[in-house]
Amino acid sequence: MSLLELSHVTKTFEDGNQKIEALKATSFSVDKGEFVAVIGPSGSGKSTFLTIAGGLQSPSTGEVLVNGHPLSTEKEKVRASLRLKEIGFILQASNLIPFLTVSDQFVLVDKIGEKNEPKMDKMLLLKDLGIADLAQKYPADLSGGQRQRVAIARALYHNPSVILADEPTASLDSEKAFEVVEILARETKEKQKATVMVTHDTRLLDYCDKVYEMRDGELSLVRSNKN
Repeated sequence: MSLLELSHVTKTFEDGNQKIEALKATSFSVDKGEFVAVIGPSGSGKSTFLTIAGGLQSPSTGEVLVNGHPLSTEKEKVRASLRLKEIGFILQASNLIPFLTVSDQFVLVDKIGEKNEPKMDKMLLLKDLGIADLAQKYPADLSGGQRQRVAIARALYHNPSVILADEPTASLDSEKAFEVVEILARETKEKQKATVMVTHDTRLLDYCDKVYEMRDGELSLVRSNKN
């Protein structure tokens, strides 16, 4: 089952009298338990693709479905609710709140999410990611790899269908980058998420089921590691 699906999606911007095709007609899907990478040079359209997939901006044409729910055609209030429920974001900078402990990083998710929405057990998540002993530490006391593990835990906390990771290893050394991607791959499989990772680091692609390349707004499948 496809948890994320883009159907004939395009994005065009106007620059004076000129129209810029940031994303050409794109159809794309990610199934349960599938970990997909998107590579490509800067300015190729990767960020536009990811923000449309995550409902942060609307496509010019086409439709985005997340766990069967239409995301792109809904009003902003509905889109915001769907984002909170169905999508977990992991960014290049872990975006942890500096004055909150690791354990308290989840409080913000509780506050902005729907009260009755089931959440995962945060301590079990931290234990699963090997950082339960850091629960009372502050972000400044953590290494880059540890901060990204916390960011992954926070993204998984509200049990989203889809994980979108934008250069999640860019600020890490090689060893920590491999650790973080191994965790993402494992969590995707074990928790049956659909994960899309935008990355420049081609060394990480062996962990992914499929690899797509974005060039000049065109997305194409370049490799499949699935049997």
